[in-house]
Amino acid sequence: MKTKTNSRWYVKIIIISMGVSMAFTFASSEILGSAGYVMAFLVLAVFILLGIVFDVVGVAVTAASTAPFHSMAAHKERGAQEALRLIRNAEKVSSVCNDVVGDISGIISGTTSALVVAKLMADLSTGNILIQLVVSALVTGATVGGKAVGKTLAMSNSTRIVLDVGKLVHLKNRIFTKK
Repeated sequence: MKTKTNSRWYVKIIIISMGVSMAFTFASSEILGSAGYVMAFLVLAVFILLGIVFDVVGVAVTAASTAPFHSMAAHKERGAQEALRLIRNAEKVSSVCNDVVGDISGIISGTTSALVVAKLMADLSTGNILIQLVVSALVTGATVGGKAVGKTLAMSNSTRIVLDVGKLVHLKNRIFTKK
């Protein structure tokens, strides 16, 4: 029975990954199609930041303990029930946050940076590899450095982060769920 449940999860995560990838690629392509350099770098920064934020959430959910949330839920604190659900499903939440959104953001930011470099090289009429090296180094440094800082913060502030995400889930449920 467990194998069937796992198989469904694997299929679901593949479909979610493909959907997120298509959405991110479409958004990136639409925005970058007619964007200037400021907008292109802004889109790039958004994808890097998105990857970092979701990485932080994935790590925080796996590092958090349920104990403080039981107390919060007993006191009817908003988001506590949702936080408990996130922690109980930490493996799946972490997979979606770290592997789906985080990794896809990394791939899209790499593609976006390549498009920015190509545009720069075409506009400057140069084949200078220095532009590629600098943009690639900046994107890599921001991504890896941001994720390293984010993981440290996630480990030491997991309760706060998971509660904040729980509150966001609670708010989303209140807005989109009919009673």
